[in-house]
Amino acid sequence: MISNYFKQGLFGRDLLGSIVVFLVALPLCMGIAIASGMPPAAGLITGIVGGIIVGAVAGSPLQVSGPAAGLAVLVFELVREHGVVALGPVVLLAGLIQIAAGLCRVGVWFRMCSPAVVAGMLSGIGVLIVASQLHVLMDALPKARGLENFAALPGAVIDAVQGEAGSLSALGVGVVTIAIMLGWEKLRPATLRFVPGALLAVVALTATVQFAGLGVKTVDVPSNLMAAVSMPTVGSLSSLLEPSLLIAALTFAFIASAETLLSAAAVDRMHDGVRTRYDRELTAQGIGNTICGLFGALPMTGVIVRSAANVQAGSATRMATIMHGSWLLVFAMLLPWLMRMTPVACLAGILVYTGIKMVNFKQVKALAQYGKGTAWIYVATTVAIVATDLLAGVLIGFALSLFRLALHSSRLKVGLHHHDEPGTASLRLEGSATFLRVPSVARTLESVPPNTRLQLQVDRLHHVDQACLELLREWSRNASARGCELIVDWQQLDLRVEGVRRAA
Repeated sequence: MISNYFKQGLFGRDLLGSIVVFLVALPLCMGIAIASGMPPAAGLITGIVGGIIVGAVAGSPLQVSGPAAGLAVLVFELVREHGVVALGPVVLLAGLIQIAAGLCRVGVWFRMCSPAVVAGMLSGIGVLIVASQLHVLMDALPKARGLENFAALPGAVIDAVQGEAGSLSALGVGVVTIAIMLGWEKLRPATLRFVPGALLAVVALTATVQFAGLGVKTVDVPSNLMAAVSMPTVGSLSSLLEPSLLIAALTFAFIASAETLLSAAAVDRMHDGVRTRYDRELTAQGIGNTICGLFGALPMTGVIVRSAANVQAGSATRMATIMHGSWLLVFAMLLPWLMRMTPVACLAGILVYTGIKMVNFKQVKALAQYGKGTAWIYVATTVAIVATDLLAGVLIGFALSLFRLALHSSRLKVGLHHHDEPGTASLRLEGSATFLRVPSVARTLESVPPNTRLQLQVDRLHHVDQACLELLREWSRNASARGCELIVDWQQLDLRVEGVRRAA
């Protein structure tokens, strides 16, 4: 098998792919760590674990795992409220939950998320990342909430220009970083398509800052990567009994799993090779997050940007992912002094660019093809996340999706037809009569003229729930007061009630 791997030229493809992914992953690992309120080394450790360990056991052969912008907001909130010491135990528990979910073969159920909610979640996260990293772009500290960051932005720009806080030089570095990435995306030659714009920006601006001697913040990476490891203590693990941390762990596990498996499905559409084994991929992610929790590093997910780069570079097997993790390890262990030259504003610029790409409003038109309600769920989820927080926004999106599903599942045509014979009419119900349709049925019944003999036709009624059934019975009981009468086969109507039908 090993000889065939080399004979078929797979090693060369994986080697090139691993280098491309490494070049994309290196600045993102550090930048996402900074956006999460953690030292850059925490992101590098997660990238290394995601590459070497998760890559070796993953169920998706070409998906790349590592720190994700989608979890940066959650980590930032957790660290702000509970301190760095809480991160390791929460990520550890989230990993164990993922392992249990994978072993119980529920991986496919995580794909049950509404695409509109997931798209809205990613857009909301993108907005929050932009809001916070625009402050880091000026070497200033971001606020705790998205709306606070936007509100404080004009003042931060004024402070940077006046030199009171932040740095005008850092702002220039960040803006040029974004400009380089935009320009490279538009003007990149086909022969250099595998070279990431983020790498060009980091190299160019790191060299500029060093030669010009600009006074901007640079990345703080320890000489020994193991010095950044912060293993959970018995005391910190016992803090998991707090309800807020248990909810945080469940939130991490759910969002990381959903993002991973949706990313894996997207990666499968990019190539014609081996398909993803979702339960195995979920278990592998759990193993990776458990290890990251033990190291006190960032949580990981399958990440679409690095995975797409892996596929586009021509990688053939999971060895490309494993080798990219090895390059991260070698670089972090042998060349930390080189990473310490990287301007923080440059990494912030990369994340601002990434966040803007996550906010893809073109999706509104695409989602609207499946109904305007789907597009509005996307918009509502995005706005709710920005206005409140990630968990509340996602829950609002799920609630709206379920409400829309309930509306669609209770489609009911209500037709009132007056006969030629005076004082007679028929009421036809077609579809499902649920509590959501009580108002329309009630309005129709109220419009029945006095002294009318009303025939209820239920031959095309598929289902009736208790609310509608009680409405009909109540109207029948009170009909005589208006000289009316309801003619209905109650036995046939009762058969359309789920509980009665099952009992029968």
